Amino acid sequence: MTTNTNSTTPEYVHEHTPRLAWAKHAPEVYKAMIQLDTAARKGLDPVTFELVKIRASQLNHCAFCLDMHTKDALAAGESVERIVQLGAWEESRHFYTEREVAALALTEAITVLTDGFVSDDVYEEAARLYDEKELAQLIAAITTINAWNRFGVTTRMVAGHYKPQPTK
Repeated sequence: MTTNTNSTTPEYVHEHTPRLAWAKHAPEVYKAMIQLDTAARKGLDPVTFELVKIRASQLNHCAFCLDMHTKDALAAGESVERIVQLGAWEESRHFYTEREVAALALTEAITVLTDGFVSDDVYEEAARLYDEKELAQLIAAITTINAWNRFGVTTRMVAGHYKPQPTK
């Protein structure tokens, strides 16, 4: 943010335009992603689901998804403090449950595959805390948000305009 020298009103950087309206040009893929997202969410704690989406989106630098999922989490009653601490969750473990910490570690391992695989330690901790069905759903949720992030960053979807749906 810069400030105009003649005023105390901040001048923000111009908002970029998206590169491609991918959902418009690939509607069947978009519909399939919505179905995948809906299927991946089944049986997962909604709070954990949003925390995973936010953390993966931070790691992938997807501003659009960060905007969407932080707003969704806040609308669902998540605290600002826990959302803010996600960027440093390893140093802020006391903000999260043991299961959430395992889910966040698994999110990072799946999202950042710099070692070429998910370590046994990370996987085994998640498997200790989640039954096989929950773990399969969690892996699906993490994989799905990573796919959404890649659509978002590649097509430069614009953050800031998302409005959460009213909770039911």
